[in-house]
Amino acid sequence: MKRTSWRTATLALPVLLGTTFLAACGSESEDDATTAGGSTVTLVTHNSFEVSEDVLAGFTERTGYEVRVLRADDGGVMVNQAVLSAGNPQGDVLFGVDNTLLTRALEADVFAPHRAEGLDAVPEEFQLDAGEWRVTPVDHGDICVNYDRAWFTEAGIEPPQDLEDLADPAYRDLLVVQNAASSTPGLGFLLGSVAEFGQGGWQEYWQQLADNGVRVVDGWEQAYYEDFSGSSGEGDRPLVVSYATSPPAEVLYGPDPDIEEAPTGVSTGTCFRQIEFAGLLEGAENPEGGAALLDFMLSLDFQEDVPLQMFVHPVREDAALPELFTRHGATVESPLTLDADAVTEHRSDWVDEWTNLVVR
Repeated sequence: MKRTSWRTATLALPVLLGTTFLAACGSESEDDATTAGGSTVTLVTHNSFEVSEDVLAGFTERTGYEVRVLRADDGGVMVNQAVLSAGNPQGDVLFGVDNTLLTRALEADVFAPHRAEGLDAVPEEFQLDAGEWRVTPVDHGDICVNYDRAWFTEAGIEPPQDLEDLADPAYRDLLVVQNAASSTPGLGFLLGSVAEFGQGGWQEYWQQLADNGVRVVDGWEQAYYEDFSGSSGEGDRPLVVSYATSPPAEVLYGPDPDIEEAPTGVSTGTCFRQIEFAGLLEGAENPEGGAALLDFMLSLDFQEDVPLQMFVHPVREDAALPELFTRHGATVESPLTLDADAVTEHRSDWVDEWTNLVVR
């Protein structure tokens, strides 16, 4: 049996410390509706959101607000829903919009301004909406190809090092990626290829990947837990688009947390930098509670909980990192990046072109 996803572990718990966990955004029972009001803050997020029980309890104790969580399957789906419901939101705060989709949400007036406490400890490189304060940076990570160490050792093949390697016939039928039209890791990986090969060269690269047997699935969960061989062991693809910090999760939730090396590795030449934000939703029923939750997300309590809950880096530079996280996570010295204005101008066209090339 496949073990519980380390990125959705709390979905198995119906109620924790006054926090209701729902499978997806958009549906609400009568009992759920009765909890809405001044003492409840509703957080709209994706399936990868996690927070420790005691940390969340600290927020409730400190502010009096209980947090109710509505989840979408993926960050891309979540942002689409937020744009469609702009001004009439499903909650008070949205967490998980990243730098690949940020401008779409901002242009749709999804968020109301709030300058969160704690921003002075956040480097300017993460404050992409400085001055407007419609979103608050919360974490960052690198979207990278992960590989199954055991598979490559047994096959006697060196794992790929960079994007160009993935088009080599040696890696035919080995890679699974997420749909760039619906998945934030999938979109990040596409943008990484644009950054690497340029606006006139990435199309040829993806044609090469298609010819080399790349598999496209809807989202991260399916790619990592159903198609990838290095996690549950049930998939048939030893290469997957995931994160530079996925290996520590495999160690923490694996049978032996004291192993010297994680069972999965990271191809550090394939990485694209992702920054995740939270924002107060325009039209929120509880804007005061939402503002308090945003402030809390930049507190040291929350920031130092981030690494082993969501397996990404906190944005506060004074937040301490756990040893397991630093020992097994990959260090990406020069991640691929793209100018936000270029992403805003071309993202839709790039996704359409990519879909025509790859999704069949």
